Amino acid sequence: MKLTLLGTGTPTPSTIRAGSSYLLEVADSLILFDCGPGSYFRYLQTGRPLTDLTHVVISHFHYDHCSDFATIALARWDQAAALFPELQVIGPKHVKTFVEKQLGPEGAFGPDQVARTEHEASLAYYRVRGGEGARPKIAPGVTEVKAKDTFEGPGWTLNCVEVPHVQPHLSCLAYRVDGDGKSFCYSGDASYSKAFISMANECDVMVHMSHRISGTNLTPAAETTSAGHMEVARIAAEAGARIAVFSHISEQMDVPGVPERLLQEIGGTYSGSAIWAEDLMQIDFAEPQPKKLI
Repeated sequence: MKLTLLGTGTPTPSTIRAGSSYLLEVADSLILFDCGPGSYFRYLQTGRPLTDLTHVVISHFHYDHCSDFATIALARWDQAAALFPELQVIGPKHVKTFVEKQLGPEGAFGPDQVARTEHEASLAYYRVRGGEGARPKIAPGVTEVKAKDTFEGPGWTLNCVEVPHVQPHLSCLAYRVDGDGKSFCYSGDASYSKAFISMANECDVMVHMSHRISGTNLTPAAETTSAGHMEVARIAAEAGARIAVFSHISEQMDVPGVPERLLQEIGGTYSGSAIWAEDLMQIDFAEPQPKKLI
């Protein structure tokens, strides 16, 4: 397994942090967990062709976790020239509508599909890229999952649990992937959750939202919708995670000296390897020390 942190930010606009997005390489699959604003550009910065991408997994439908989906899916389809299997999309309730309303025949990009599959200029590009015959329209596979469901990929298994965020308005799922003898857990957006801790038991790498400095809740309700740095430290310690990545970093923590102080505080609760997330940081599961791609 190998993990690249594409987007480690929040809904607050930022030039240094894209919206939530994490790229996991496992077996022969390349899985994108969430695709917030800026994740398309961050993906291109990895140097991987879009045709390498096999799956997109969405945790919930806040825009900072899914707004780049159409760009990624359409660009991949355009470059693939029908030579690669269709993208597979996995997500909670609403995922089928989410995909259909954007990419279906009557969706937002329906006219784009008509033009690119029928106009001779577009068909010429399709043929240059290796396409033959009539150009098929985009048709990603879509799988809706709910808490405790399992999805079997080629050489890996995905499990999920519901985590507390903004229910009942949105379902929010956390995920675990097991494959290549390693395990990866992603919280999506969540506050402290026994269900997540149980799922993340003894995982190799855990990515969890650390939205604020603990004790600085904007409102009492914020404590039930998102986690602070010490809540994540407690989650990582109770789960026994080998590596814990603190992500979804807000602007209050992007201040010189603050991450260092917070990591010192985290070390008092969590004895594993704590990593303060940055965009384009790459984590090899065989090595505890991350590196930056750019």
